[in-house]
Formats: sequence, structure tokens, C-alpha cells
Amino acid sequence: MRDLIDIQKKLYPDLLEIMQQRYVVLQNIELLQPIGRRGLAENTNLTERNVRGEIDFLHEQSLIDITSKGMQITKEGKLVIKQLSDFMQEAMGLSVLERQLKDKLQVSNIVVVPGNSDDYDWVKQEMGKACASFLKESVRSPQTIAVTGGTTMAAVASMMVPFDNAASSLFVPARGGIGEKEENQANTIVAKMAREAKGDYRLLYVPDPLSETSYQNIIKEPSINETLQLIKSSSVVLHGIGDALTMAERRKTPKEVTEQLKEKKAVSEAFGYYFDKFGDVVHKVRTIGIQLDDLSTVNQVITIAGGHSKANAIASYFKKGKSDLLITDEVAAEQILRDESL
Repeated sequence: MRDLIDIQKKLYPDLLEIMQQRYVVLQNIELLQPIGRRGLAENTNLTERNVRGEIDFLHEQSLIDITSKGMQITKEGKLVIKQLSDFMQEAMGLSVLERQLKDKLQVSNIVVVPGNSDDYDWVKQEMGKACASFLKESVRSPQTIAVTGGTTMAAVASMMVPFDNAASSLFVPARGGIGEKEENQANTIVAKMAREAKGDYRLLYVPDPLSETSYQNIIKEPSINETLQLIKSSSVVLHGIGDALTMAERRKTPKEVTEQLKEKKAVSEAFGYYFDKFGDVVHKVRTIGIQLDDLSTVNQVITIAGGHSKANAIASYFKKGKSDLLITDEVAAEQILRDESL
């Protein structure tokens, strides 16, 4: 396929550019439907004039429908996106990024989606879609699936689809809540994932972080302890990676602790652990849920994180952190590969 693409670039360079543009437009319509022309222009970074031309073409080909509420993808349009997926991944250079990133981060499986999730929500949704597709293909028996919170995990939940063994699988929060927006809480995300996948779920009503005294008291509660055992026995873990200081702020971390994180040059955060650029733990907050050591017994650890703002954090975590699959975006991948210090 690579040789064919290289020949096409030499003979028909404009053709590939047009295909990429129309593919991106179709992707955005599928993810954001129903959507108007102005919204599509903003999300694709195209002019409204260009968008108008692409819409007319795609409508003539019966790939989209235009209604009073906005544009929507047709069955034919969905089929085209599916059929073009592998080809466009190669044509846009994403397969090359994936191979290079595997070597640098030493991860067995990596999926790179186009764009920058810092700037466009549809890119996060594409990462979510990739995660949902992977689960649909890989979950072959009843599983307990633990999920952390955050905006990226919320995007995964929004793209979740039913899969064969979902009805007998169990979705659980990987940790307690950190006092952020309800839609980004692990409990909310787990419930939505289970509903979309047609599975079951359990909730964990505890704050994150906890004092040592509170932790010791709470884990003695039978209902909490039962849920905690389910979480720790998870066979699949979905988690994000946070920028260290951003996560400290979200947790309303005391000023003196934040200063310590700065002094120790904390870069990333996952599961309540803060890591420096070498992947060493420099601080840990007391949380109820999955601990770093628990990952050693998990069958599949799936990490989803992207955007320019997360590149350093991703590289930091993967210095020593366990993961079987990283789903990220083009901008984060390029920055990690470009910066030799990461």
C-alpha cells in the first residue's frame, strides 16, 4: 500500500489532498451530526466556501443528508469511511508515526488519529472511537473493565458501542471522584459506557484524594470493600494521563505540595501517582481504587491521551509505566518524536 500511495503522490498529488479533505469532512459530520456549515468549517479548519463545495459534492454522491437541523452521514457515507480508514491512515502518514512511536516508547500497540485534541473535540472523539472499536474486537469473554475519569474518558464513553460480551461484562470506576464536573467523573463515565455498550456497572462513591485516617475508615465499609475488590480484579483498565501541575490544581492540592511537585520536576500523573521525566514516582496521593502495582496483573491496559499539552506527560509515563495500547493524536505523536529530550 505504501508504494501505491507514493506513486499516487507523484502522479496525482492533488487527488490525495482532495481525498484527505473529504475524508476529514465526512469524519466530522459522522462525529458531530447534525452539524451546520459554520460548525463544520470551524472543526475542519476550512473556509466556509470550501466546506460548501465539499458538502455539495458529498450530498450529490449520497454520502450525507442535509436537513433543517444540519448535515448527517448516510449508510453509504459510513461505509466509505470504514473502507477508506486503513488507506487514509497510511496516506496521511499516521502509520509511519505509529511505527516510530512504538520504537521510541516501547509499546506493543499504538493508534494515532489525525489532528490535535487540545483544539478540537472531534479529535478526542476519534480517540474514543478507536478505543471503542478496540474493545469491540478484543473483548472475547466476560470482563471487568475499570475506567478512570477525565474529558478523554468521557469522549470514549460517548463513542462506546455494544459488543458481543458486554451484557455479561462489568464496568467499574478505577478510582474515586476528584470534585470536577459531573460528566467527567469516573462514576458518570462508567454508567454511560455500560449503557451504550449494553453492559452492567458498579459505582464507587468516595472522594479522591483521602487522608490516611479517612482511607482506613472507608475501606472497612462492606459495600466499599466489595466494590474495591471488583476494581482490583479488573482484566481491562482504561486510563488517561494528566499533566502533573494541571492535575494538582484540579485536586485542589495544598500549596506546599504543589511546590514540592515543582521542585521534584513532576511531569505526568496517572492513578494518583506523579512522575518525573524519567518515569520515576515523585509523589503519590492516597486514593481508593487501582494502584500502580495492580497493573501487573491486568490483562490489557489501554492508555488514551493526546494533544500538544500532553506530549511531555505521555513520554514521562511511558518511561516505566505499563500499557498494552496507547491511543493518541497526531500532534502529540509528532512532538514526542521530534523532541529528543523526551
